[in-house]
Amino acid sequence: MSAHALMASAASNSRLLDPGFELTLRPMRYPQFYEMYRNAIRNTWTVEEVDFSSDVNDLKHRIGPAERHLIERLVAFFATGDSIVSNNLVLNLYQHINAPEARMYLSRQLYEEALHVQFYLTLLDTYLPDPGERAKAFAAVETIPSIRAKADFCFKWIDSIQSLHRIETKDQRRQFLLNLICFAACIEGLFFFGAFAYVYYLRSRGLLNGLAAGTNWVFRDESGHMAFAFEVIRVAREEEPDLFDDALRADVVRMLEDAVECECQFANDVLSGGVAGMSLRDMRQYLQYCADQRLAQLGLPKHFGSSNPFAFMDLQDVQEITNFFERRVSSYQVGVEGEVAFDAAF
Repeated sequence: MSAHALMASAASNSRLLDPGFELTLRPMRYPQFYEMYRNAIRNTWTVEEVDFSSDVNDLKHRIGPAERHLIERLVAFFATGDSIVSNNLVLNLYQHINAPEARMYLSRQLYEEALHVQFYLTLLDTYLPDPGERAKAFAAVETIPSIRAKADFCFKWIDSIQSLHRIETKDQRRQFLLNLICFAACIEGLFFFGAFAYVYYLRSRGLLNGLAAGTNWVFRDESGHMAFAFEVIRVAREEEPDLFDDALRADVVRMLEDAVECECQFANDVLSGGVAGMSLRDMRQYLQYCADQRLAQLGLPKHFGSSNPFAFMDLQDVQEITNFFERRVSSYQVGVEGEVAFDAAF
């Protein structure tokens, strides 16, 4: 057998989480990851396309104290949220997913996370023109307890594999999967979806349309990131079914319970001024609903049994899909072709 044939045979027998770095895209073992990469490239946007001019007027003339507190807490979370995600991609995920087509997607995702960081930086510069206020926002991860609690939750679950250079044992692979589940289901699928709810609540009142427009694009990116992560988990589970034992399932449920409580602590802070149309009770129900959606995407039974209490979220979801297909191609750097799947339901 030739050297090339031996390499191809070895590649075909290896599994997604096996240690090492496969280098060749042919034969391609996981074409779905390559298609996700190509779809992400088609969905390119830039921060310069977001128009914040009406937001500045809203902040000066149409925002009350309760909504202002909500916005300040929201942008403070945005100031560091995607940086945590980017660090996890580079330090923990890229080295352990052993398929070049999957690493192509992760490379693209890292670009998108950097784009989100730029979007939130522009958002802070626009919303908080005072340098002192901006400095407070960037220090929020250390100084605001409700934001610090979210960061501590993230580090608790994702830092556990930082010292692992190879994931060889079943316990190490379970650690890796818990990192990926935390990243997809809790950070992007719960913390950011909670943030999106506040943004779309404001848009339902005709406020901060620039923030909502940029969030639409971030939402599409995040939906793709979750779809990729859940597909990695599905493939790993298919290749190594014994990784998903009762202990791991219990850990996932406990993780999501903790994430809901953590995000409810943030909601209690965000809504402390009394925001008409949003209550802590409704926010808890919405977060439980999102958590059940993530469990379903993981092929696990729903845990909370909650429904979506926010009618404006359904409306905004439909509006975004409509606008997405009706928007002229010239509004994007690259035209979007084919179907766009919104699997990450609100």
